[in-house]
Amino acid sequence: MVASSSRLVTVFGGSGFVGRHVVRALARRGYRIRVAVRRPDLALFLQPLGNVGQIHPVQANLRYPESVARAIEGADAVINLVGILAEGGKQRFDAVQADGARAVAQAAARAGIRALVQMSAIGADPDSDSDYARTKAAGEVAARTAVPDAVVIRPSIVFGPEDGFFNRFASLATKLPVIPLVGGGKTRFQPVFVGDVAEVIARAIDGAIKSGTTYELGGPEVKTFEELVRYVLEVTHRKALLAPLPFGAARAQAGVMELLNSVTFGMMPDELMITRDQVRLLERDNVVTDAAIAEGRTLEGLGIHGETIEAVVPTYLYRYRKGGQFASGRYA
Repeated sequence: MVASSSRLVTVFGGSGFVGRHVVRALARRGYRIRVAVRRPDLALFLQPLGNVGQIHPVQANLRYPESVARAIEGADAVINLVGILAEGGKQRFDAVQADGARAVAQAAARAGIRALVQMSAIGADPDSDSDYARTKAAGEVAARTAVPDAVVIRPSIVFGPEDGFFNRFASLATKLPVIPLVGGGKTRFQPVFVGDVAEVIARAIDGAIKSGTTYELGGPEVKTFEELVRYVLEVTHRKALLAPLPFGAARAQAGVMELLNSVTFGMMPDELMITRDQVRLLERDNVVTDAAIAEGRTLEGLGIHGETIEAVVPTYLYRYRKGGQFASGRYA
């Protein structure tokens, strides 16, 4: 579907991992795109994804409502992709995922915009022990309270060339002889390709899917944490001992890591860091619910045949092999 070039979409967090793929999907449809980010100068790489003048980065910070209102001014639709996996400095779960979502939704409502997409996550739950999951749920409520027609997107872990899951464990495999498996590696995931997530979001802006609905997005395969890590080792031709780590021990280790990160002023390597909140998330499976499947609120329900990890992940993990792209074996 090709949209009218007169329609303007503001994308908060458009320079992030998911955001760049959403911007690409919208650009291909002919939308004008305003990318609202804290550092517009670091989002200029998005401009070649569209035609000249089609993609325009602007400054906005969800903690400052006036900047949010300016970023939305004149827009026909709004997408909020902003989220964090761990807290740091002023970036707190409440401020970003609850209050930030509320600021975007209320600004959209004041501007008379009914087309709003709010990025959430499978596992969002107001009663969760995880601050991440609770604030994701609060963001959903805030979006729907201000804009009842808002579409909420809940993906499982998202994979693609810039992802923070497969790349993280591939990097760990190059540095550590032992990789801990939190909870014994039994947590189940349903990895979903970033391009498929972007397609659903773009369809929401097209008005091609039901408004006021929550979609749960998972790929065609359900894998355990251990199975995914073993797959990373297979693709990268690396060897590492996988050591089961009970949840209690993982929480204790995460507490130590958080302390070390604090006293070193955030200098701990990202791939080595794990927080107690992330351990709490791993205590629950991260897969599409039966209700979403029955009601057609999934990729399959939308007629999208999700990409498998086998079809995509090897095309970017080959760089973690000792020989890089020249290592023996197929990677595409």
